Amino acid sequence: MSKSNFVAEYSAIVAVLKKYNEGGKQADSRIMQPASSDQATIFGLDGNNKLVGGAIQELFDTIDKPSFRPSPEAQGVIVNVDIVGTAASARIDTNDISGFCFTDFFNLLKVEGEWKVISKIYHTHVAP
Repeated sequence: MSKSNFVAEYSAIVAVLKKYNEGGKQADSRIMQPASSDQATIFGLDGNNKLVGGAIQELFDTIDKPSFRPSPEAQGVIVNVDIVGTAASARIDTNDISGFCFTDFFNLLKVEGEWKVISKIYHTHVAP
């Protein structure tokens, strides 16, 4: 991948990840849904270290509940993006999304010319 292609692909991936984070900050899944494939998955561990997750729609449903509050002060940082052709991975660390702190690991594919989140795994940190 040439440097100019890398910059363009990196910028496109960052735009997708920003949509994802903005949806969490605003507690509105409609903002983040375009960032993900309809077939995307999400997995993590619950408080008992048991695997939880499944279809990304589960996340959207959670975000749209009244108990998931907007977090305009939340801060997220893209820690890294690794791109190889039409595949990429990224890590985002986010503080105070509805009272939680997360490290998210995303896998993305460039599908029909658009980068889409295909899967996400996450770690929930104890909020400060």
